[in-house]
Amino acid sequence: MQTMLCAPAAECDNRGSASADAKIMPAALPIAAILYTPEDNIEALLVRVARTLATRGIRLGGVIQHDIATAINDPCAMELEDLRNGERFSLSQELGSGSEACRLDPAALAHASVSIRAAVEQGAQLVMINKFGAQEANGDGLRDEMGFAVLAGTPLLTAVGKRFQPEWEAFTGGDGCLLEPSFDSVIAWWDAQGLAT
Repeated sequence: MQTMLCAPAAECDNRGSASADAKIMPAALPIAAILYTPEDNIEALLVRVARTLATRGIRLGGVIQHDIATAINDPCAMELEDLRNGERFSLSQELGSGSEACRLDPAALAHASVSIRAAVEQGAQLVMINKFGAQEANGDGLRDEMGFAVLAGTPLLTAVGKRFQPEWEAFTGGDGCLLEPSFDSVIAWWDAQGLAT
């Protein structure tokens, strides 16, 4: 089965094209990834989706990223927000000037892992994970937590950069839905799952 590009169900095209008119087809597993490029403000989109679904009463789990570079005068600073309880914690670690090592804080990833697994065990209706990025493409990061959510039957929403699309499709085995980087596309996917309260 091939991963399909999904868009609002009102605009149907059953030929399986990757056009913006492709029909939303719930995948064998409720997995969706917003396919984005560097020009897309994916963090803001995920925040908007999370706030909208929470307002609807959807029990969310997972973590979304907030870039806080301007707030603390660090161009690479990031923090994660735990959607289960609103807690925010730093995702980047201070390595000193001139360091070229990965700035992801392993302790923050461990914290996120515990939070995601707890949300699934506590009955989250949707798990959102900020992205399937370089770490996940290499088998690390929050990849195991994505699998944990899906195997538990909890719908998963994440974002994947176009450069990691092949790794995403290998990870999902093609049982996933690729969404355009738009609010309407993501909400239409969620609504098509038939899981809203």
